[in-house]
Amino acid sequence: MPNRLLGGLGAGNSISDITSQQIHPDIIDTYLVGVGSGSWPTWNSPDGAYITYVSANVKAIGAVPMFTLYQMAAKGEGNLAAVNDATFMASYWAQVKLMYQKIGATDLPTLVNLEPDFWGFALAGAPGGDPTKLPARVSIMSECAGQPDNVAGLAQCLLTLGRSYAPKAKLGFPPSFWGRDATTVGNFMLKLGADKADFIVAQTSDRDAGCMEVASPPAECAGRGNGPFYWDEANVATPNFRQDLDQWAAARSLLANLPILYWQTPMGVPSATPGGTPGHYRDNHVHYMLTHPTEYAARGVFAIVFSGGGSTSASITTDGGQFARLFQAYLANPAPYPH
Repeated sequence: MPNRLLGGLGAGNSISDITSQQIHPDIIDTYLVGVGSGSWPTWNSPDGAYITYVSANVKAIGAVPMFTLYQMAAKGEGNLAAVNDATFMASYWAQVKLMYQKIGATDLPTLVNLEPDFWGFALAGAPGGDPTKLPARVSIMSECAGQPDNVAGLAQCLLTLGRSYAPKAKLGFPPSFWGRDATTVGNFMLKLGADKADFIVAQTSDRDAGCMEVASPPAECAGRGNGPFYWDEANVATPNFRQDLDQWAAARSLLANLPILYWQTPMGVPSATPGGTPGHYRDNHVHYMLTHPTEYAARGVFAIVFSGGGSTSASITTDGGQFARLFQAYLANPAPYPH
């Protein structure tokens, strides 16, 4: 584990932009998407070389590579029938194995975020909230022949393959709360065996608050309720930052107190005026988190990775230098991570 809270950047923040602003992130996150034709293994030659190139580029600027595996959505987001489709899952598992083999071949410490959103859909679709009652093709993978053919077995196979082919990688599952309480979510993840992973992936919102506040939100920000969406930095009104930390700490207590990595944390700039425009919607996660780092380290958060989750989200090219300025100030006075 690190001796201080780490900070990172993800999708929408290119390495050229990072270096031009003299930002020195600890972690750089990259998505791996799709199954079959057009999926991530085909982006470079030979198959899977994308991981090799990305890892080398990330290492070159002194950061740790992180990969977010997002293959389950290839048959439709929330389509739980896909995990019991033998043809789809044969391709799915072949790509998971290839991912780990390519990561292992780099011989670099690497973080892997395993299938965001999928576990939220699985919780919603599992009879009685029990992942062992949701069928999935698992034992078709020879390395996982002893695992049960259900979603709990699927989660364990993701860990088994990682331990086998990428021993330096650290693996994390991302729970989805989606209005549920920490006990329900934590116990579901426990039934999956998520306590056997190395860390927990936490997510606040993958959109800037202002994108959901405008009168006619773009499609990627629509349908997210009535708000409020902008968090209270005084931690009095709801929603606020300490409420969120309390929720994740409660889930963590059910999952072997694994360390937490915040992921895809929005990058907008604070404003007293609701809304904004594409690339400039207001948000205050960067401001609060980088000016209150000890609150996070003290609750078991070892890293915060910032990036928007959509094309209208703010990035380091549209935030007026906010991230570069606040992260540099943070590094001058970092928050110790307790061991």
